Amino acid sequence: MSNNKIRNDEIDQFFEAALLLENTEECYKFFMDVCTINELQSIAQRYVVAKMLNEKKTYSEIVKTTGASTATISRVNRSLNYGNDGYELVFSRMKD
Repeated sequence: MSNNKIRNDEIDQFFEAALLLENTEECYKFFMDVCTINELQSIAQRYVVAKMLNEKKTYSEIVKTTGASTATISRVNRSLNYGNDGYELVFSRMKD
């Protein structure tokens, strides 16, 4: 069971709803209703930063490619190193 500090029925219901989405188009429809454009862009940027860090790209390469701040890159790097292994889970499944 992941991070019990934030786990509650509302978040469980949200994740269960997201798991019902079947393709990218459905994800766009749902997440564009749920998130602001800026929130969605921030989440996507953090994902790309994590992917680039996982590929051993440097901070300067990541800044240049994504426009992310070094603070954001550092935060994502902490998640990769000390988080819940969620990024690694997704990256390993994408390889398969």
